[in-house]
Amino acid sequence: MGRNAMREKVHVALGERAYDVEIGPGLLAEAGARIAPLLARPNVAILTDEMVATLHLEALENSLRSAGIASSALALPAGEATKGWPEFSRAVDWLLAEKVERRDIIVAFGGGVIGDLAGFAAAVLRRGVGFVQIPTSLLAQVDSSVGGKTGINSVHGKNLIGAFHQPRLVLADTGVLGTLTARDFLAGYGEVVKYSLLGDAAFFEWLESQGPALAAGDVAARVAAVRRSVEMKAEIVARDETEQGDRALLNLGHTFCHALEAATGYSDRLLHGEGVAIGCALAFELSARLGLCAQEDPSRVRAHLRAMGMKVDLRDIPGDLPDAEGLLALMAQDKKVLDGQLRFILARGIGDAFVTAEVPRDTVRSVLSDALAERR
Repeated sequence: MGRNAMREKVHVALGERAYDVEIGPGLLAEAGARIAPLLARPNVAILTDEMVATLHLEALENSLRSAGIASSALALPAGEATKGWPEFSRAVDWLLAEKVERRDIIVAFGGGVIGDLAGFAAAVLRRGVGFVQIPTSLLAQVDSSVGGKTGINSVHGKNLIGAFHQPRLVLADTGVLGTLTARDFLAGYGEVVKYSLLGDAAFFEWLESQGPALAAGDVAARVAAVRRSVEMKAEIVARDETEQGDRALLNLGHTFCHALEAATGYSDRLLHGEGVAIGCALAFELSARLGLCAQEDPSRVRAHLRAMGMKVDLRDIPGDLPDAEGLLALMAQDKKVLDGQLRFILARGIGDAFVTAEVPRDTVRSVLSDALAERR
């Protein structure tokens, strides 16, 4: 089967701001030809990170050059620490020095950190410049590159500074995933599982059978998993672009995840997708304790994550963690707090999630206390 036979396209239906997400192997080599129609003049500015630049920047520059497009690039340090004011201002100042105009295109070339930072830079530069996402990690391909959420972190928490700014195009080259470490790939897989758990039980069943092949490099399985994840995100974003209602479903597992990321200092102790996977397991445990779903559901979620070789429990996180009360305090900093009420995404079963603020604090505390007790 040729590369083109494995290509998929998902349309994000947002009226005048609609765009396509192209998925499949070999798209990086075609980036120039696909970006060219969006350009007012044959020039783009690329924001990337040092690791992605070493591996893939030459291929992107060659593709742009072959389409007659000149480019300049800034490579920021890799890692979550980049997603803050210092590197953000460095990026914006560089874009202004490069004389990026309002009708130009900025290319976000990297994982979730670069996509979020470059998208936010595009949103505020000259009050809004177009940008294209070329996500290089599984997490970015299935989640952060689609939907227009952009931003940086603050000392007060993750993603608290940002804007909604939709890309003009997303090119998800699944071939690039082959250069990810096993840990980074599985961290991205945490977001794939999240989609199945929040709205598609049949997709979860498919992942139970195809997950190992997908992790081992099966191209067709990877394309199918990215496509279904993006489809689900696109449907939800089209219904609720600025997260007034349904879009919050995409935060399944994230209330726990963000508290754990803060507790581990946004470090390599816990990658975002690993926190999402642990958070999903905790959200299902909380749902079962509240009598919302069967006790078998959290067990099945954990069994699949365990079978994939992923972090599943708090005991899988190295180093010290705060006590249950400390984690609850970190949760209270989450963006999903409305009128002082913490919103949780809970589940009535696999593939059936919903948003609620009606969660007794004591039940959350007991779920955390029990999970922490297992670490001893």
